Amino acid sequence: MYRDGSLMRQFVFILSLIAAIIVGPMANAQDRAWVQIEAQQTLTQAQERARAYASAFPDVAGFQMRSGWYAIVLGPYAPEDALQRLAQLRRDNLIPNDSFIAGGADFQQAFWPVGQDPSQAPLGAITQTTLPNEAPTEAAPTEAAPTEAVQNDAIASAEPAPPLPAAVTLPDETPAEARRSEASLNRAERMALQESLAWFGFYTSAIDGAFGPGTRNSMSEWQAAMGHEPTGIMTTAQRSQIVADRERIVAELGLELITEEEAGIEISLPMTLVEFDHYEPPFVHFSSRGDSGFRVVLISEPGDRSTLFGLYDILQTLAVVPPEGDRNRGDRSFTIEAANTQVASYSYAELSGGLIKGYMLIWTPEQADKAGRALSAMQASFKPVGKRALDPGLISLDDAQRRSLLAGMEVRRPRLSRTGFFVSGNGAVITTIEAVQSCSRITLNRETETSITATDEATGLALLTPKQALAPRVIAGLELTPPRIGTEIAVSGFSYEDALPSPTLTFGALEDTKGLAGELGINRLSLTALPGDAGGPVIDGTGAVLGMLMTPQADTGRVLPKEVAFLATSAQVSALMTRAGLVPQPAKRDGALAPEDLTDLANAMTVLVSCWE
Repeated sequence: MYRDGSLMRQFVFILSLIAAIIVGPMANAQDRAWVQIEAQQTLTQAQERARAYASAFPDVAGFQMRSGWYAIVLGPYAPEDALQRLAQLRRDNLIPNDSFIAGGADFQQAFWPVGQDPSQAPLGAITQTTLPNEAPTEAAPTEAAPTEAVQNDAIASAEPAPPLPAAVTLPDETPAEARRSEASLNRAERMALQESLAWFGFYTSAIDGAFGPGTRNSMSEWQAAMGHEPTGIMTTAQRSQIVADRERIVAELGLELITEEEAGIEISLPMTLVEFDHYEPPFVHFSSRGDSGFRVVLISEPGDRSTLFGLYDILQTLAVVPPEGDRNRGDRSFTIEAANTQVASYSYAELSGGLIKGYMLIWTPEQADKAGRALSAMQASFKPVGKRALDPGLISLDDAQRRSLLAGMEVRRPRLSRTGFFVSGNGAVITTIEAVQSCSRITLNRETETSITATDEATGLALLTPKQALAPRVIAGLELTPPRIGTEIAVSGFSYEDALPSPTLTFGALEDTKGLAGELGINRLSLTALPGDAGGPVIDGTGAVLGMLMTPQADTGRVLPKEVAFLATSAQVSALMTRAGLVPQPAKRDGALAPEDLTDLANAMTVLVSCWE
């Protein structure tokens, strides 16, 4: 089989010349040949392109063809010279790669040069061709070739032309010719073509060697993407091109289909860029080979939807997953595209049959092109296999070994984290002012970015608005009636900051309705709280919010007992919200809640607020 459709055309053309010589009288009709470099559908477009090529080549001609298209050619030449001319121009990258030899049988009326019939021109000689902005080289003098002065005058007088080459060219075979050459493919070759179309993301159906509507549509999409006429029937050259492109990229990246038995994953990995390093459940690490700057992490663990969502949150805390970039989380899968000036990564995971499988590709930004090719191969080939996930007890590591193996996968940590609670239907949050001071970025629950809407230095309150609207399940109901001293209360907070995935309840009582020095507007609590609890909602047994737990204030020369804490009142929270244009939601008392119901209500309104440097 010919790997280049233009070679097939040349072969057919030479045979036709031999036949013409044998029949004798027809020889004069076949004694000249052209190099066809482009075709356009309209005369205006063809004239513009011919003018552009004429600024670079002295022997441009144009003909309307039987098909109705307009061919732009170089020539005419003797047949043996045409082949040499085509090879020279292709080698110098001066004409499109799918240019071919034309015998002129399809040529009808000439449209270029204007007022001349190029078919009657004397045969030209092969010359060294230069573009206008290149230094000229010596040309072999012939009677048909213009002098250097004439060529320069022609170039100087030419109108400004669009750049070369054109975006769309005529296929090297007609659809009928392409279908005939396609019919000679065996099943393995047809499957290889489908695999190449799938590898580049154009084909998603079964690899069966049957060219049905799905395969034809993918062929059209590939042709359009490559600037070819989208006929849905790939020519010999086009089939060779896509297979050769795939083979070249596979060789460049060392793509190898890996079946990771322990993880139950099959995937093509760029093994010239990465190499297996170690297991660290739920991850399989492939480290950078040499200084390639690439890493791969396979993901495999048992779990359910909550495990998948937890993984989604955890991955975004890694240093190799910067906060910038697109995120997309569905019910059963997620993708994370992340990049900054130091590192870029792509993460994917899916849940199926109680198992979570996925992968990460990590690279340096300057390797974006190579990463795109590697990622396409990984996406097209990724497949969970078997019914097993990575065994959490596969290896036993002490802390030092674990830190060493996870080098480069360190968790990205905020400067500090405090607690907040939802106060509006769009996700506005009340928190302590300490949590939002000197932050380059403020997030809710590690992922949702927020902006500061209002603050109150006197009470230590801050109001945050998420940059993307949220839909909290529970909104704090504020109890505006002054509470009774001795009321049992609880604070919902992230006591250990971002170390735990959910808040905890700490129980206590309302000790007094004024501060230690008699200050009004500050309620004193008997409660043992930790720094991470600051900003959390203080609730009574009905779930009504009495106010916000304040950050402990330093009192020079005095150390307060650990069980002393203070809260900003719900009236102060309401006042800040009103100034910001929000309507506070009043508490609805329906009697004391069961402990589990109180915990569920508190958890649903409480949010982790993180300050990032």
